[in-house]
Amino acid sequence: MKKWSKELLPIVLVLISCGFIIWISGFIFEGGYLPNRLNRDVQYYSATVLEVQNEDLGPDNYTGEFTVGVQEIRVKLDDGPYKGEEYTFKNHISRLYNTIVKKDTNIIVGTYLDEGEILDLTVSSYKRNHVLGLLAVIFCALVAWVGKFKGIKSLVSLLFTGVCVIFLMLPLMLGGMHPVLAAIIIVFLSTFVTLWLVAGLNKKSITAIIGTLSGVLIATLIAYIFSDLAHLSGGTMQDTEALLYVSETSKLQIKGLLLAGILIASLGAVMDVAMSISSSMFELASVSSKLTTRELIRSGMNVGTDMIGTMTNTLILALAGGSLSTVILIYSATISELQLVNLDVLGTELIQGIAGSIGIVITVPITVLIAAYMCIKKK
Repeated sequence: MKKWSKELLPIVLVLISCGFIIWISGFIFEGGYLPNRLNRDVQYYSATVLEVQNEDLGPDNYTGEFTVGVQEIRVKLDDGPYKGEEYTFKNHISRLYNTIVKKDTNIIVGTYLDEGEILDLTVSSYKRNHVLGLLAVIFCALVAWVGKFKGIKSLVSLLFTGVCVIFLMLPLMLGGMHPVLAAIIIVFLSTFVTLWLVAGLNKKSITAIIGTLSGVLIATLIAYIFSDLAHLSGGTMQDTEALLYVSETSKLQIKGLLLAGILIASLGAVMDVAMSISSSMFELASVSSKLTTRELIRSGMNVGTDMIGTMTNTLILALAGGSLSTVILIYSATISELQLVNLDVLGTELIQGIAGSIGIVITVPITVLIAAYMCIKKK
């Protein structure tokens, strides 16, 4: 019983911390303050398609990949003040807005209101929150089944990181704190809580924490130096125009977002490398007490170099996958090589990917040396 209470205590403390962070987030900065200028008189509700009364659909004339046309549909609203009411309207389907419905399809509709009366409706999207919820449940069940109690701890640490990003980092940024400082706070909190839950508070986890923080901070420093030399800042990122609109009515500092993004993006991969090396070296030291410091360092570097290739690929491919549409547009454009290499968006992506990969590489020797020192001190 005492052992179980000792194991459960960190989980309970982290869950309480999550609730506290969510509670104080409203005092740091109140979200949802931006008026939706384009949709001031529109409300969104879930609805069910009762029938498709008429439709005229066919392949688009350019690619043939999408179905376009118009449907006349009758729906019943499932929530809100108009719940149970039925409406008939036209669902215009284009390549961009390609929501084709049939009987019993669950959708989200936009209702155009005038003095409390619905004037018109449009199909906004499919209702997919139940599908996303099912996927999340499957993920949590698999992690708990395969990882057992450590899997549950991993889920709690994932929850804590998500809460910190949404309810702490974002309010701090919008409240005027420099994005890099806000990201550093999240990196420290997430690293400490994750490794504390997974490995406990011991020399192994402390080694991994130091290695993780060192790698992430070095990656950010590299990104800062080279983004300054390349004259790149948050003002050259995608969605900058929308962010400028946000900064007009908040204290958001856009130019620090590039470095803050690198801090957050590289954290997971760097933490994985640091924890794997630390765990393997302490395991080696516990199995063979005859290992010298030189042999222990060599073994740690062998483990680290094996990880470098896969983890750097992971980070680069994650960035490429997230920017795949941008990469396709750049590749298909008829522009000179000189212009291509010097594009703002390409330079930003490259600095993010390479700086994060440097953070992974530099984490290996730092973690190896710290682990060797800790193991010797333990002996």
